[in-house]
Amino acid sequence: MGFFQRLRQGLTKTRGGLTDKVDELVQNTREVDEDFYDELTDILILADVGVAATTDIIEKLRAQVEEQKIRDAARARDMLKKNIVDEMNIPRPPLRWPMVMFVVGVNGVGKTTTIGKLALRFQEIGRSVMLAAADTFRAAADEQLAVWAERAHVPIIRHQEGSDPAAVVYDAVQAAKARKTDLLIVDTAGRLHNKKNLMDELSKMRRIIDREYPEAEMRCMLVLDATTGQNGIQQAKQFKEAAEIGGIILTKLDGTAKGGVAIAIRKELNVPVWYIGVGEGIDDLQAFDAREFADALF
Repeated sequence: MGFFQRLRQGLTKTRGGLTDKVDELVQNTREVDEDFYDELTDILILADVGVAATTDIIEKLRAQVEEQKIRDAARARDMLKKNIVDEMNIPRPPLRWPMVMFVVGVNGVGKTTTIGKLALRFQEIGRSVMLAAADTFRAAADEQLAVWAERAHVPIIRHQEGSDPAAVVYDAVQAAKARKTDLLIVDTAGRLHNKKNLMDELSKMRRIIDREYPEAEMRCMLVLDATTGQNGIQQAKQFKEAAEIGGIILTKLDGTAKGGVAIAIRKELNVPVWYIGVGEGIDDLQAFDAREFADALF
């Protein structure tokens, strides 16, 4: 399957929870009225679009409908789609090399798998990649990452379990510089029970990169599990307090009927979604495009 077909298939559950219900509402609506807006609001909130984003989308739609004197619900639906694209279409800064990419997120969101898929993606566009196993606290985390390094045929820097993550980053930076590697991807510990420790740990690693590798572009990517819905947004807010998040990677979007959480994340955090995971396959981590996302939904 091509990208669009995979994306569309991956969003099947979300379509059932969002756009199929919107279509049903449109079919049962003779003209746009307050009941239409009320039902549309309920559909968006139940799809985890979130109260803030839903309110903005509905208010914008209402203003457009009134201004253009629209009564046809099908036209209102087309406007809704465009408003969703506009809501999510944040410009992303260009990629610059060399780059160090921190990947953060709580355990269980698919962080290690995502790192492996990212390594393969960047290799496919001709970039050299190295992995750093700085999640030294979770049992066998480095072994899982090593499996992906082998699959992607990229080098990995790892220490013993329980060692200082900053020491791993230091060694990885030296190795990346020596080999003139384009992209160093750093796996980090997925702990949120103590934000101060997490913040201190990330700050320490950041200082090492600033000191030892000032020429490198620094980017911090947060991996979120789409199936956790609003809980994922709360996680994201906590991580944003602890680190400067540059982008979101939304995984397991194929496993939820509440894929509207992608819209909520954009609204609540004002951070762009960079990649979405719509399946288990290596090619199922795709660069996020707001228009293609809306096209696949609608």
